[in-house]
Amino acid sequence: MAAKPEQTVTLTISEPGWLSTFQDLGREDSEFMGVPCGGAADQHSAAAANILVGNRRGAALLEIMGGRFAFTASHETFISVTGTPAEVAVGGVAVPLWQPVCVPARTRVVISKATGGMRTYLAFSGVLDAPRFMGSAAPESRMGFPQQLVAGQQILLASRYREFSQPYLGQPLFRLPVPVPDFSPDVWTVDVVEGPETDRTPGIRELLGSSIYTVGGKSNHVGLRLDGPVIHPEGLGEIVSHGVPIGAFEIPHGDELIILGRSRTLTAGYPIVAVATKASLPLLGQASPGRKITFRWVSQEAAVERWRDQQRQLCALEERVHSLFAAVGLPFAQPADTSTPPGTRAA
Repeated sequence: MAAKPEQTVTLTISEPGWLSTFQDLGREDSEFMGVPCGGAADQHSAAAANILVGNRRGAALLEIMGGRFAFTASHETFISVTGTPAEVAVGGVAVPLWQPVCVPARTRVVISKATGGMRTYLAFSGVLDAPRFMGSAAPESRMGFPQQLVAGQQILLASRYREFSQPYLGQPLFRLPVPVPDFSPDVWTVDVVEGPETDRTPGIRELLGSSIYTVGGKSNHVGLRLDGPVIHPEGLGEIVSHGVPIGAFEIPHGDELIILGRSRTLTAGYPIVAVATKASLPLLGQASPGRKITFRWVSQEAAVERWRDQQRQLCALEERVHSLFAAVGLPFAQPADTSTPPGTRAA
């Protein structure tokens, strides 16, 4: 079946929410130059949103953090909304999250009333005309690249999607094996492994595993600041500041615990007493102020296997989407490199 030619779609943002930005899975190979990788705080939801509309996982999309977001498109579009539970309406009809949805031309789409987590992801079939910095649409506000969307803004989309109908908008278009995270527990459990200063901090294992922490209001993409009990390492001299992985648990001089996020830089010399597993990072990316969190120590082997399982689920979804879309004539993009999903190396 011959591919349809691209058409240019104009997306008009009428309500931008509290903080909505262009986003993707982040920069590759930027950190050796001192520029954080950045990228979607919830990488799982962002990747799934793109897969569900036939895009590559690392394609540019929109990250919506709270409030009410609304847009209309000049032509028919194919979208998906993932992330924290929220209400999504297309022309006043409630549609499911974590599913592809056909949106008729000039029909108002509204995303509102997010609960549980704090970020939803909106992907469009095609390529968004998003500004780039070091090859990525991800914001880097410290470098003057905030990427924040405003009311009245128009975004261009190059898309091959058209002429596909969905008679019952409120019902899922396909039966897809979508790995949807569970945001319902009152207290989220985050898996952690040892850090370089775990053994220099007697009692930290027992303390993290038995305490409940609360995400503070000063948290952002650089790190989550948690209120709760901490223990400071014993007998440590001055630590030379160095690079750290995403999810590192840093204990500064005060009584505070910081979990570093995707826009972190160096340790500033603070000890690292644990590191969140890679599979737990998407959940941390959804933790809003007031969220209660506890921690569970796991082995390195278990952490790696959980990550691999998470990736296997996304690959299974990707294969199913490609098979279905090829059968019904919907456009989809082949992954650039199936051995290393976009956005995973820097994490």
